[in-house]
Amino acid sequence: MTALDSHAEVLKLARLLGADETRLSFLEKVDARELRKLRTRMSDALFDADLPMLQRLASASRLVPNAVSAKVAERAYGPLLCARVAGVMDLERTIDVARRLNTGFVADVMVEMDPRRGSLILGGLPLARVLDVIAELVRREDWITIGRFAGHLPEATVEAALPLLHDAALLLTAFVLDDKARVGQLIALLPVNRFDGLAAAAARHRLWGPLFDLLAHIGNGDRELLVGALRRLDPKSVTEARAQAAEMDALHYLDH
Repeated sequence: MTALDSHAEVLKLARLLGADETRLSFLEKVDARELRKLRTRMSDALFDADLPMLQRLASASRLVPNAVSAKVAERAYGPLLCARVAGVMDLERTIDVARRLNTGFVADVMVEMDPRRGSLILGGLPLARVLDVIAELVRREDWITIGRFAGHLPEATVEAALPLLHDAALLLTAFVLDDKARVGQLIALLPVNRFDGLAAAAARHRLWGPLFDLLAHIGNGDRELLVGALRRLDPKSVTEARAQAAEMDALHYLDH
């Protein structure tokens, strides 16, 4: 695990706690594996809190048609409570209610939802609807929420969503992907012509951290394609890339 991995975990922990990431920056010295364990335990505590009350709300919702439940969810519950109730409702019923919700509201709920449950809900929605939700999250530049679910979605859904993620968005999403083991699988789905775009986006937006983190988690063939794209950048950008790589202990990727 690298310092970049720890930084990504701090970003996700800050989102979970609703805290300013700078207040948690001291944790970047902690190994990423330990930070992930801490985040998992906190997630379990937060998402399992108030379980009896949530189960009562879920039981009460069965007394009304799903169309009514959807209206109540949007107008009365709000996204946070909906996310918690959806975590204990019958999955088939939850998916049917979600089909009836406004796309923006579904995106709001996904921000608050346990990704273990949310991925099952998204997986049960029509592909076009899932893509609409992802497009909304891209519009909001909410890379953490996209990253929390991307690693749990079927490969076909991820492949269909890739055109919605512009090059900078893809770098930022891969950086905070919850399951880093899936990063290589995600990048393997890209057409070859996108590697030049990833390198250019890193240079344009100074996303060197996410780019070098990407190099650490992809297969050798894709790594060679991305390093080749970096070498084709203009001389000034190549110089900056090497300086940043040296600072982040990633120069070996460029010299390979």
